[in-house]
This record gives sequence, structure tokens and C-alpha cells, in this order.
Amino acid sequence: MIARANPGAYCLGSLVHNAAVVRELAEIGVKTVESVDRIPDGAAVIIRSHGESKEVFRQLRQKGCTVIDATCPNVERIHQIALEASGQDRTLVIFGDESHAEVIATQGWANKSVVCGNSERIPEYLCDLEVTAVSQTTANVAESKKFFENLKKCCTNAIFCDTICSATAGRQDEAARLAQKTDTIIVVGDRTSSNANKLAEICAGVNPNVQFVSDADELDLTKLPKDSDSREILIGITAGASVPDQLIEEVKKSMETKDTAINETVAAPAETVELNNTQASAAVSAEEIFDDLLNENFKTLRTGEKVSGIVTSVSPTEVTVDLGTKQSGYIPVSELSDSDLSPDEIVKVGDAIEAFVTRVNDVEGVIMLSKKRLDANKNWDGIESAVDTKDVLEGTVIEENKGGVVVLVKGCRVFVPASQSGLPRETPMTQLLKQKVKLRITEANKAKRRIVGSIRAVANELRKENAVKIWEEIEAGKVYQGTVKTLTSFGAFIDIGGVDGMAHISTLSWGRVKHPSDVIKEGDQIEVYVIDFDREKKKISLGYRKLDENPWLKFTEQFRESDIADVKVNKIASFGAFAEILPHVDGLIHISQIAPNRINSPRDVLKEGDEVRVRIIKIDYETQKISLSIRAADEPWEEDAAEDDDIPAAEPVTDTLAEESAAE
Repeated sequence: MIARANPGAYCLGSLVHNAAVVRELAEIGVKTVESVDRIPDGAAVIIRSHGESKEVFRQLRQKGCTVIDATCPNVERIHQIALEASGQDRTLVIFGDESHAEVIATQGWANKSVVCGNSERIPEYLCDLEVTAVSQTTANVAESKKFFENLKKCCTNAIFCDTICSATAGRQDEAARLAQKTDTIIVVGDRTSSNANKLAEICAGVNPNVQFVSDADELDLTKLPKDSDSREILIGITAGASVPDQLIEEVKKSMETKDTAINETVAAPAETVELNNTQASAAVSAEEIFDDLLNENFKTLRTGEKVSGIVTSVSPTEVTVDLGTKQSGYIPVSELSDSDLSPDEIVKVGDAIEAFVTRVNDVEGVIMLSKKRLDANKNWDGIESAVDTKDVLEGTVIEENKGGVVVLVKGCRVFVPASQSGLPRETPMTQLLKQKVKLRITEANKAKRRIVGSIRAVANELRKENAVKIWEEIEAGKVYQGTVKTLTSFGAFIDIGGVDGMAHISTLSWGRVKHPSDVIKEGDQIEVYVIDFDREKKKISLGYRKLDENPWLKFTEQFRESDIADVKVNKIASFGAFAEILPHVDGLIHISQIAPNRINSPRDVLKEGDEVRVRIIKIDYETQKISLSIRAADEPWEEDAAEDDDIPAAEPVTDTLAEESAAE
């Protein structure tokens, strides 16, 4: 085999929208190409923060490329929304720039998509579609809101998703506020950067003195205002997310060479920051203040670092945190807590919060955080001590693993082997997913980050406790919630919470039952009542059919001897025909009571399914037998007719058909 030379690293399109950064990357060997065709097989490929379509990922897999996916988490969320919309046959409507890499990539995750770049122009055909609306993560916040409002007027059934990056939204708000308070504002950013262009647009909307520069060379010092004797001049600086610290430093130094002193300088590389006049007039020089701001805002955070900050906004999908750095921190709702509470029930704006850094994205100027992981680290000691104390803990089953399940307990992953799950052998573990369970920790190895638990141990103890309580309080007629464990030909074994009882097939239904599976299935949760029990032999007889649904009781409430009833013939025998008076209540029409004249066989007159009118000529309440007569239905009734010796005794109501079938 001939070893192939390392083809190097490639990036599909500019990794960041900043020419200086792209040049630096090229110098260290990161090649920028515009199509997959120009990437050699087996090369390492960096997916930039704007993301790529499903098709691009497929092509890279076919070429055997190593993919380094740096897609922004906010963009990934839009891709997920696009997939969900496609699964529901909805059209994805994107508010943004149709030529922007992020928007193009997003369209590649939707089966049907429309891009709208003007908040005032809503295509009329959208009114007839089921749409899901999103925004480009770097879209103008105000314009995006306006677009959503206009779309609501057209599409009454639209689903709206707030997908603008929280860092972008915060940066735009601060830039507008800063532009209002300064004489001149300088926006540093590349012309191809969407978020930098939006900052320039927003600043220009409130301040006519805006300079949009990509580096210090483009700064026009002659356009900067000069100090006057009457007041100090205030200059603001803000920058796009992809602007390197060095460029901002160079712009600042370029202004320092200007003859006119700058009494107050405001720097805002990622989140705009301002100084008031009181601060500017302090003894500290403007240059020292500026340097302090730079040092504070350019503080670098690393993955795994513990940080603290202040909650600045709370949405259904994430919590934004001010970390006192140039990057904006955010906690996805999945990394906030294990509870079912909504984010605004867990934290409030202004709360101090601690978290772990899980991902740093300098390109977009955001830091992904996890409060849940920090909580798990804090809870580890409690998990370890539970091994010795044998405390019962509660958690949620989050995934099925090879050989068992994983339970999230206080933010820690606990592995529960299948043998300790409490489920019967061969039972799918999937039925435990998303269920809250109680378990005992049997092993905790911090060095290996391994925790093992047992659901069965807790379940067995609870079962024993319940069994003692059941035998102390059991009585005939008492109702229990039970679980069907096993079915047999003669009945079902039912767990009533610690003790197994037996429900005979005859007690499952008031109708005919060939097998218990006709009525119930294994695993069913059902309500049963105690018919009889034996404490010494530990046996319990259970019933499932409802006593108040007893068809015999319904019959005796509705009918008396001599009443006329319309019945349906459902079985014919040599001695007569059985007819249904009410569901599960049959009576016997003896051959002698079918016709006014003698007949050789009931089939000479009747067939199964016939509906006939009969008179109830005899009811035996003790044996629950009913005798019927077609002949007597049209004749005057005599009180002693029921005593006619020619009329044979009827068969039991609920057993007649079963006995007849057995005889056949």
C-alpha cells in the first residue's frame, strides 16, 4: 500500500468575514476554496460558523474527508428547525440575505424554503402555505421583528422562531445606544461581514458621523471632530464579531496620533461599552481608561473553565449571560437544568450565575455555557456518599445504552445494567426512556467518571414493604391498581403493588372469553377488586369485570315475567334456540314454544340472526335462567302459564352458550 501525502486543511469559503484573518490562516496552511470539487479526497475540512447544507456533508463523507464542524450552535438550531418543518411538510421562510452563506446553507436543510430580504414585502403566495419563519442569526433585530409582524397578518397559521443570535441582538442594541451618545462612532469590520454591516447601518440611523473601516489604514482622521473650548468630544468604537483584537488596537493607536486630544474614547469590540463624563474627567488619562477596557473586554476564556456572570435575558430556548468579556455567554435550555421547569422559572434577569464553558466561538463572539455540568460536578460528592449511606436517589432515564440504560441523577450520568433495571429479561429497555425512576448507587469511581446504579434494588425493597401493607389491610371487595404480569389459558396473574393475585378467565368479562388476551394484555395497568384471599397460603383471587356492569342485574331491573321483548337468535340447538335479550343475557326458546303447531326441528322455523318478538314466561332468579316463548307473544297471558309442565327449564344465562359449544 502506498501512503498518500497529507492533503492539508481546507475551508469551504472564508472561515470568517475578515480579510486579515483569512490571510493569516492561509499563511499557516488553511486553504480557502469555494466548492467541494476543489477539495482532495481525505483532506481535513473546516465547516465555518455559517454551516453547510446536508448535501455538502454527504459529498465530504463520500470523499473520505475529516470534517471539523465549527457551525455556530445558533445556526445548528435553525437547521434543526428546518428539518422539523420539512417533516411536517411546512415551508421554511427565512428573513435574511439570500446570498449570505448562512442562508444558503440553511436552505439546504429544508425541503421547501423561501428567502425574504425586505420586511415590508411579503409574497402573497405565502398566505396559502403552512410556514415556519426564522431569521438569519445576524439579521437586523428591528427589521426582523417588523417582518414577523407583517407575516403574521398574512399567515395566520405560521410558526415563528426567534433565531437571531443573542450576542448579535445585544451588540446591535448597545451600538445604537452608543451612537446616540457620541459625536462620532467608528465601526470596525470587514465589508463582507453581515453583522458588521448591520452595526454600521444601525449606527448611521441615529448618528450621521459614522466611519465604517476594515482597518486603521481606512480611518479618515480628517473627519474626526476636534476639541473645542466649550465641551469635550466623545468618540465611540464598536466592532464586528470577527474583528481580531489587533485591528481594534491599531485603530485606537491611529487616533492617538491625531493632533487633537481625544478626551474620551469608548471601545466596544463585541458588546458596546461606554464611559460617562464623570469617568472621563477623573484623574486617570483617557488612554489608561481605554487600555483597561480593552484588557477587560479581550479576556480569553477556555473550554472547561468555570465562569460567573449576570443573567441579561431569558428566552424559552436559552439564557444569555454577561461574563464581562468581549464574548457573550449563553446557556442552551438543554444545559440549564434537569428539571421540567421553564427557563424563566429557574433564573431571572439580574441573577448571578455560575457555569462551565463548553464551547468558545471567537468567530461569532459567543461562548456556550453549561450550568447543568457545573451542578453535576458539585453533586459528585453527594453521589459518592450515597454508595455508603445507601440513600435512594431519583433521576430520569435519558438514553438506552448497550447492556442497560443511562439515568441522569443530579446532573450526573448513572449507568444501570439491564439486570438491575427491574424489567423482565428480553423486555426492551426503551420503555424506560424519559421515565422518572428511583435507584440506589452501587458504584462511584471519580477517577474513571463511572457511576453504576440499581433500579431493581429499590423496586424490590418497595415491593416487600407494599406486600406487608397489603396483607395487613386486604379485604374482600377492596380495589387495587394492578399490572398484568402473565396470561395463561385459565386466567391472568396481576401484580397489585407487591403481591400477585389471580384473576380467573370467568372474572375478566361478563361476555364469552376464549382466552384472557381477548380482554387484557401483559403490561396493562388495570383496576381489579378482591374476590377472596387466603393469608396463610398467600393467595388472592381477583376480579376485573365491573360489578355494577352485571348484565343480570340490568336484566332484572328492566324485565319481569310476562314482559314482551324483541330478541335476536344467536344459537340453535336440537331442543330449541338461544336468543339474546340484552348484551350477555340469553334466554331459551324451547322447541315447543317456537310455533303454535308441533315442529320437528327449530331450524324449520328459525335461523341464527333472526330477530323475533317473545314473551318472558319464566325467570329463575336463583339459577339466573330465563325461558322465552314466541308462541305466547301473540296469545293472552295467563298467570299459570309459567307452570306448564310442557315447558322445560331454561339454561343458566351466562353459561348456556359455553355448555352448548362444549357439547358440540
